[in-house]
Amino acid sequence: MNFDIEEKFGDIIVGIDEVGRGPLAGPVVAVAVYIKRSLWKNFIVKYPEIIKINDSKKLSKKIREKIYKILINIIPFGVGAASVKEIEEKNILQASLIAMERAYMSLKITADFVLVDGINTPKIKANVKAIKNGDNKCISIASASIIAKVIRDNLMKKLSYKYPEFFWNENSGYGTKLHINKIKLFGISPHHRKSFKPITKMIK
Repeated sequence: MNFDIEEKFGDIIVGIDEVGRGPLAGPVVAVAVYIKRSLWKNFIVKYPEIIKINDSKKLSKKIREKIYKILINIIPFGVGAASVKEIEEKNILQASLIAMERAYMSLKITADFVLVDGINTPKIKANVKAIKNGDNKCISIASASIIAKVIRDNLMKKLSYKYPEFFWNENSGYGTKLHINKIKLFGISPHHRKSFKPITKMIK
């Protein structure tokens, strides 16, 4: 992966991505990262592992967490989230955009351009461009996806201490067969998304 797309928009880029649109439980989490392209070559020399940056879903947990530890120490980033309540009230798309807005606001840094994964853009005061499959094409967006993934996974791991019956430490709230079977057995928690199938059918 390279900066072929980013270089069209300037040297200082903010990349935004979210994680957690598909799970049956937990919030959606977004991250905004600030990247100055002219410094990246220096980072690669010092931290060659970042050459492996890609969509977080394509990386093994071990590699993802290793890159995460590097990224959080070399680039500024902001985190935003939208709660299960907001997901239920507004729908998952709008909640994802809200999380992105919050991530950008928490970054508190302006950039030449903001690149967002997907086809929709959050309401932020900046030059924004949506990049379809951006987490597969842009280092900035892929970096945001890695940080967001690890942060959300850790959040779900913490929630699993209170709700160990759902194994969120393993499935991060996604609808695995085991997770669905446990919902059938124990019922839903306050962190489950009632509007998501198959939960909607279970609670009727």
